[in-house]
Amino acid sequence: MPEQSRSVTFKNVSKVWPGGVRAVDGVSLEVAAGSFVALVGASGSGKSTLLKMVNRLIVPSEGAVLVGEAPVDAGPAPALRRRIGYVFQNVGLFPHMRVGENIAIGLRLAGEKETAARVLELLDLVELPPETAGRMPDALSGGQRQRVGVARALATGPGILLMDEPFGALDPVTRDGLGKAIRALHDRMGLTTILVTHDMAEALLLADRVLVMEKGRIVADATPRELLAGKGGAAADALVAVPREQAHRLAELEA
Repeated sequence: MPEQSRSVTFKNVSKVWPGGVRAVDGVSLEVAAGSFVALVGASGSGKSTLLKMVNRLIVPSEGAVLVGEAPVDAGPAPALRRRIGYVFQNVGLFPHMRVGENIAIGLRLAGEKETAARVLELLDLVELPPETAGRMPDALSGGQRQRVGVARALATGPGILLMDEPFGALDPVTRDGLGKAIRALHDRMGLTTILVTHDMAEALLLADRVLVMEKGRIVADATPRELLAGKGGAAADALVAVPREQAHRLAELEA
């Protein structure tokens, strides 16, 4: 995908649910091609709603979302989604299909019939052995299933990767390892990655830019270094304080 078509732009985007609940409130921002951006905030802050507008899983009530220079609703949704990988917490693998079939489903929907070589390439990309292709999802660990989810998301060669709390159900060691693997894939493939997480430490360690959401609005937009220096405002400082306090307590235990 050409670089100019890998940017994501939100133009005064809002989402109001039936009953008047405003999940996203007038968000305008641009995610540059090739960047790794984390969306952070408490539950209900609007971060997942904003993310899902990119691949049209949610339609904004107001405003527009663009991929490159084109509005996301300029063409058929399936064509858009082939250009955008999507990984979410519960993975969503089809339990009755083997891993290789799960990974290849996007390719088959796009009309490709010979997918075996591509599946093996993708398994190697996410550091899973070739024999994984023949296994059933329930035979895998949580971390392995999430790696399969990433492989499936990257199967059609998208330039954009959306990740919605992808590590939330994993143990800390697996979560840390997978986070490092995702960052390495991002750099290697030149992806534009948007990660939704409630974990500020994860955002600070993985992303180039951190957006903090509160009540549907972006209340901080800064680099990890700027946030650690206290330049993100009160809401960001409160989120940064949690991993900072944990680090201090661990240091005291080691003293």
